[in-house]
Amino acid sequence: MTNLLWSEEYRPKKISECILPNEIAATFGEIVSQKTVPNMLLSGGSGRGKTTVARALCNELELDYILINGSEDSGIDVLRTKIRQFASTRSIMGGDKHKVVILDEADYLNASSTQPALRAFIEEFSGSCRFILTCNFRNRIIEALKSRCTCIDFTTDKKTLAQLAGKFHKRVCRILEENKVKYEPQLVAEMITRFAPDWRRILNECQRYSMNGELSSAALSSLSDESFNGLIESLKTKDFKGMRKWVAVNTDLDAATVFRKIYDNLSETADPQSIPQAVLIIADYQYKDAFVADHEINLVAALTEMMRDVKWK
Repeated sequence: MTNLLWSEEYRPKKISECILPNEIAATFGEIVSQKTVPNMLLSGGSGRGKTTVARALCNELELDYILINGSEDSGIDVLRTKIRQFASTRSIMGGDKHKVVILDEADYLNASSTQPALRAFIEEFSGSCRFILTCNFRNRIIEALKSRCTCIDFTTDKKTLAQLAGKFHKRVCRILEENKVKYEPQLVAEMITRFAPDWRRILNECQRYSMNGELSSAALSSLSDESFNGLIESLKTKDFKGMRKWVAVNTDLDAATVFRKIYDNLSETADPQSIPQAVLIIADYQYKDAFVADHEINLVAALTEMMRDVKWK
């Protein structure tokens, strides 16, 4: 079994290898055939293939590119150093090919300084360089950048998602077989149903739970009713210590799973007049969870606020 992350080792190298909705696949297929890359903004949730598509496009067209992570390099100095230095030199691929700057997680770029400056860079280097921005939250990108880019949304409806899930099931099974991992096709299908359309997470979870050579059903472990009732009891009695202990014991659970479980059970667990406040708290901290450095602290903060502001039955 390989020691590499499957999400990296099996990352598609060509657009035709990417599992995409037909309309999006056709759009990128046309770009490949025309061999001309426009400035683009690729938006959608985590793990949907935005960065993979950007890199595959550059690889297939043999374009010189640089990948910058906006969550790590979000300041104005990124433009003054990395981007300017790269964009102002000739492509190592030769000829008249454009170079490409892939700005991953561009919604982390400072909207007051870096994003406005990037607008000017796109215009300044339009003759030699193209920019591909990816983001989870398109509303965090300023309008001036959106207007300069071809915007492609990676969200899908249920019917399309089902079609993509079927294709991805075949790919996951092939990866498991190549790594000599024993598995049940139904278990793979259940994992895809649970985590789709976060394709990266599906691969990561499959790799994580097959370290002993067999895909384990532990990958589908969920928040049991008994455990959930224990959490609600801590919130009801304002037992902060008990709540923190619960979070520590359940660190393997995604915060999104906890938030969804609380939301789905509000009518049974919370006073009717408190439900609107609980929904606002859940929505606020679920959004913050995409950006925070420590997800456990964010979850504890959310539960603390619900403990304080929500009246439980």
